[in-house]
Amino acid sequence: MTDSNGYADLHLHSSRSDGHCSPTELIDKCLSLGLRALAIVDHDDVTALAEAIEYGKKHGMEVITGVELSVSFRDQDIHILGYCFDFDNRELVDYLAFVKEERIKRAKRIVEKLAQLGMPISFEAVLKKAGVGSVGRPHIADLLVEEGHVYSFQEAFNRYLGDGKPGNVKKHKTGIQKALKLVNNAGGVCSIAHPGLQIGYEKMLELIKAGVDGIEVIHPRHNEQRVQVLRELVKRNGLLETGGSDYHGDNQGNNVLGKYKVRYKCVTRLKEAAATLKGYSLAYDN
Repeated sequence: MTDSNGYADLHLHSSRSDGHCSPTELIDKCLSLGLRALAIVDHDDVTALAEAIEYGKKHGMEVITGVELSVSFRDQDIHILGYCFDFDNRELVDYLAFVKEERIKRAKRIVEKLAQLGMPISFEAVLKKAGVGSVGRPHIADLLVEEGHVYSFQEAFNRYLGDGKPGNVKKHKTGIQKALKLVNNAGGVCSIAHPGLQIGYEKMLELIKAGVDGIEVIHPRHNEQRVQVLRELVKRNGLLETGGSDYHGDNQGNNVLGKYKVRYKCVTRLKEAAATLKGYSLAYDN
């Protein structure tokens, strides 16, 4: 297979954050769809990566290191995707450990608020559902459905857990410069996640000026017009193009795996950019 052939999904979530598939299950699904490469970008968590990389090597799937960081920018909650970094980097590992503790504290406060709203669930059950990964609102939503407090996962968010809803608690977010520095210092590059969902054009320009390396162009909620606008922005500013399905699992209504993907050349460019950052060439590493 030449370097330009094939496709990749650079936005997948595993059960180590709010996805419903294990890292190996994700790889098996992508293999069955003929993808060449993938990136697991769990929320503020990299614990899936070692297992995924090892399994991918054994089964012929290239796994790109990834993470999705929660960031505060101009008083707005946005997400930054990190790629091709050293996931053992001490500064990054320590930061993610801190965020994990903050997520646990937030989940506990949400459970307390839900109890006050007449919907008691067990905090221990929430932690059990999250397992070794990052606990989040989706785990709580699943329990609300299982306990019969709501009829669906989406209802849980629409009525209680979504931003501004009575059961929600604001999460910890770092500043944009710290997020970029964390990934860059670990040898990786950063892309703005699903900007078509929440970020206006002017803020996009500000983020580019702040130093992001790329933009997620392909996403299930980006229509063709949005894709063209974002792709032009990428070309005009010499940025990297990323994209993927944002797949969490079929039971959340995200049956988009294999439909939203990027050409493998996007992976090559990600690796080249990270290699430049690290100070070496990938000219013969294809």
